[in-house]
Amino acid sequence: MQEILQKAIQAVQESQIAYSKFITPNDTGATGGHQSGFHIAKNAWSLLFDEEGQKGSNKEKFVTINWQDNFETQSRFIYYGVGTRNEYRITRFQKGFPFLSEDNVGDLLILCKKANDYYEGFVLQTDDEMEEFFTAVNISANNTNQIIPSQFAETAENILLECFNRFIDNLKVDFPPTVQMALQARRCYNTANNLTAAGIRRNPDKQILEWVNAEFQLFRMVENSRYSHLIQTPFQDVEQLVKTANQILNRRKSRAGRSLEHHLDEIFRAFEVTYETQVITEGKKIPDFIFPGKEAYDNPKFDENKLIFLGAKTTCKDRWRQITSEADRIRTKHLFTLQQGVSKNQLREMTDQGVRLVVPKQNKFTFPEEFREQIFSLENFIGYVNQVQGK
Repeated sequence: MQEILQKAIQAVQESQIAYSKFITPNDTGATGGHQSGFHIAKNAWSLLFDEEGQKGSNKEKFVTINWQDNFETQSRFIYYGVGTRNEYRITRFQKGFPFLSEDNVGDLLILCKKANDYYEGFVLQTDDEMEEFFTAVNISANNTNQIIPSQFAETAENILLECFNRFIDNLKVDFPPTVQMALQARRCYNTANNLTAAGIRRNPDKQILEWVNAEFQLFRMVENSRYSHLIQTPFQDVEQLVKTANQILNRRKSRAGRSLEHHLDEIFRAFEVTYETQVITEGKKIPDFIFPGKEAYDNPKFDENKLIFLGAKTTCKDRWRQITSEADRIRTKHLFTLQQGVSKNQLREMTDQGVRLVVPKQNKFTFPEEFREQIFSLENFIGYVNQVQGK
């Protein structure tokens, strides 16, 4: 599968326009809709057509899509604008098309425009592939369902960018640790948006996504500051080029995993819940969050029903299994993720293994409808913690 991943990365880098999204139940027809086929966000209309669709009429276009550099489909781009509909889709795939089944929910679709009527399509199916793709094209899991930017687009508030630039100008180290990056991103964002603890408590689901985006913007700015002069200088040999590229990619990977924990930490502080991070449990396992903390967990007399576990993973399509062996005293393992959509079969397996997902409120619609009630939003989860802790 590494070969497909590398082809997908190269296709994005060489395409006119590229787009990515997590495959949802709505795409596969699992929600019971009349139309299956990949739904494309309205803000990405330029991927499909030269002009934006207009309400009151439909429009369509037929193209060739080369999938995984393995086979082609003659597919249809269509905009539905008649009646109450206002959406873009890709339809018409040959019989036996392998990427629109229930098991594909949660996979990452990548579509690249190579010419006016010729596209390349890829589907990545594991967390490792997805995260390596995000790292290579310089986006995060939260930047899917939109056009992949060819370069950093300065769209944030001027005050936010000025704050970021001041931070970079005053750095005394080559590259700050993840915790410092996350902290500075929040400080700049909160200052630019006059955000207080009360504002965080009003909408924690929105705020954690905003912080994740802000921190990723800051990371890219620091990266450009540190490496722009280096890549503009001719390399002595291929070995030096590869060494530099690996250094950049490895730093991106190491950053992504921990920043989510740092932002969750700040959310829980704003709500004044009792918890600890990185508590060592059986077998020297280290869960991300234990509520109320290590002392209670280590006390055999403490009521196990009042112990709460929360893991944090950017994507969870197969990595969710890693948390099932952590914190043996706690039967239900809560897992916060930015993943958009998981198949019914995987959700059933998670439930059987005692895993309950926690996702940003706006991401819940990407999961099969019959499972949404059992998925917590971040606000739901904090309410549950407060209830258990009697607050």
